[in-house]
Amino acid sequence: MCCCLLNFGSEGTLLLSQQIMDIVGFLKSQFICHLLICYIFIVSGLIINFIQLLTLILWPINKQLFRRINCRLAYCISSQMVMLLEWWSGTDCTLYTDPESYHKYGKENAIVILNHNFEIDFLCGWNFCERFGVLGSSKVLAKKELSYMPIIGWMWYFLEIVFCKRKWEEDRKTVMQKLLNLRDYPENFWFLIHCEGTRFTEQKHEISMQVAEAKGLPKLKYHLLPRTKGFAVTVQCLRNVVSAVYDSTLNFRNNENPTLLGVLNGKKYHADLYVRRIPLEEVPEDEQECSNWLHKLYQEKDAFQEEYYRTGTYPAVPIVPPRRPWTLLNWLFWALLLLYPLFKLLINMINSGSSLTLASFAFVIVMASVGVRWMIGVTEINKGSTYGNNDNKQKQE
Repeated sequence: MCCCLLNFGSEGTLLLSQQIMDIVGFLKSQFICHLLICYIFIVSGLIINFIQLLTLILWPINKQLFRRINCRLAYCISSQMVMLLEWWSGTDCTLYTDPESYHKYGKENAIVILNHNFEIDFLCGWNFCERFGVLGSSKVLAKKELSYMPIIGWMWYFLEIVFCKRKWEEDRKTVMQKLLNLRDYPENFWFLIHCEGTRFTEQKHEISMQVAEAKGLPKLKYHLLPRTKGFAVTVQCLRNVVSAVYDSTLNFRNNENPTLLGVLNGKKYHADLYVRRIPLEEVPEDEQECSNWLHKLYQEKDAFQEEYYRTGTYPAVPIVPPRRPWTLLNWLFWALLLLYPLFKLLINMINSGSSLTLASFAFVIVMASVGVRWMIGVTEINKGSTYGNNDNKQKQE
């Protein structure tokens, strides 16, 4: 009888746990939750952008203090996105790497080469940075248009992010100057770069391989032809400051194609990230040799991708870096700070009974929903950059 009671109690606990999980999953998929998350992100982001603007007075007085403060302010924004991946959707990330290299991550400056195949690969790159404590100081090579985008674009401006117009003749001088400015950066940083220049699609891949054939370069099966000039200049400007290149290849198990909307709905994914640490001394200094080195690297990345599709794993030791609590604590701080006045305002509006007030509130909700959909649409592959398509075909370097 005791065994029966024990089994019944165990089954009851499991059933209750499953019911709770179902309720939580249902709540995560509700649009009102998405609106609240986006409200917290937008309002807190604009507040932080304003504080960043005020820090400009520090630049001529103490540039390094300005940089340290803005690293932490930027973390308050970018960590909210990482929180969605780590805590809201519960996405797991397994790192495949050399154990000796693992202990160096986060303790040195590095150039991180990422493949660009998924809608949330940027988010996984940020997650990689967060696990090793360099999220706030992480850098990217981003298109100029993003610098005008409120919150993230403005945050990047104060982080001295390198923006480019994707016209190398115009970009070279600006990019070099921005990179050289990072040589005395006071925090450890990772410089994240998508050498393919744009997200992988079948159409872009076909065009890219036509260019490869015309130039006599080996064709790639799972990547676009890397654009080498930006990488070569990055290495040239950051040599003796950056210790290594982290060649990173991201995939998701079970052939999943994750989306930001899926993350927002609380869908759990499992990412596998293969990282090779390559000392910067192994990257040639000569621009042409550096270009050849990068092309060879992408041939190796293609082989790793092939092996992953065949075996479901990478040729390295799987490690799960510990999830840090700071992303969740930061989000909870902003949620507590911003939701109370919002709910108080809503109660006052309802109590007022004014038709104009209620209509205004309904209009704000509609505009907020449009804003949420627009933010999600920015990451969607079918609405992504046309850079690399036939209509915008440019000579790849």
